Amino acid sequence: MNEQLWSALPVLLLILAAEFVNGWTDAPNAIATVVSTRVLSPYQALLMATVLNILGAMSGTAVAATIGKGIVDSSIINPVTIGAAMVGIIFWSTVAWYYGLPTSESHALVAGLAGAGLATSGPAVLLWEGWQKVLIGLVFSTFLGFLGGMAIMLGIYRIFFNSRPGTVRILFGRLQIFSAALMAFSHGSNDGQKFIGVFSLALVLGGMLPEFRVPIWVILLCGIIMGVGTACGGWRIIKTMGLRLTKLEPVHGFAAETSAALVIEAATRLGVPLSTTHTINTAIMGVGSHRRFSAVRWGIAGEIVTAWILTFPVCGLIAYLVARLVSLF
Repeated sequence: MNEQLWSALPVLLLILAAEFVNGWTDAPNAIATVVSTRVLSPYQALLMATVLNILGAMSGTAVAATIGKGIVDSSIINPVTIGAAMVGIIFWSTVAWYYGLPTSESHALVAGLAGAGLATSGPAVLLWEGWQKVLIGLVFSTFLGFLGGMAIMLGIYRIFFNSRPGTVRILFGRLQIFSAALMAFSHGSNDGQKFIGVFSLALVLGGMLPEFRVPIWVILLCGIIMGVGTACGGWRIIKTMGLRLTKLEPVHGFAAETSAALVIEAATRLGVPLSTTHTINTAIMGVGSHRRFSAVRWGIAGEIVTAWILTFPVCGLIAYLVARLVSLF
């Protein structure tokens, strides 16, 4: 067992490094709106998000199973495949973080696994059933996030049309704590499971687990690492989402978080891995568009969408090249 641990350790450390970077660029999605509306302080929000992310990850393992054994055929890959995928994620997400752009670690992960898998095992490594769920998640996270945010905002506007602004702000300042908690829980139930699934897969490939399952200590370890990553560098992304994309009040934060959380939870229970980054960002765009289309800073939105589009080819190519390079030696 000691020999197996030492041989698998470099790959396990790369997974944890990718989870740490996930805390920079993806996990801040769960708390960006509640911090930007000043309903919670950054460290209150971080503590809440860390705890609820872990609880969300414990609520089921359907998404972890999809990532761990549904994207690439685990019987014909090796630890090099996983390690190369993590290198692609770490590089691309660090570049995006430097420019304050939220990236989808979900798409970075599946692209990295695909690219590295093609390099080490060929086209047969790709599993269409899992990729179908990825494509479904793409629809969930873009259209449903945007439309859900707009619909909830329209409903709130009609109900509270004659209410005083101060009353609305106080009410939704309190309600936003619950919507932020729901968002953090849903983030853990879907996004938090992805690196947990890869970590568990690495344990199987390293011979430390007889079959694919998710040990509780893996959930706790990955959840804590992600929380530390958010504490160390998540504020760049919070600034972009909460302040630069559109002006947010507590009522807007509540609508965006509620919409995103409901979409994410629905996907989670279906075992569909989706981008929580896409979901909350499009929900914020939908909420902002409710007031007027120009309320959203579409230049910033365009930069974010460009980063999303580039994630697949960049992470896939880097993972492919790294896997090929390692295979040569």
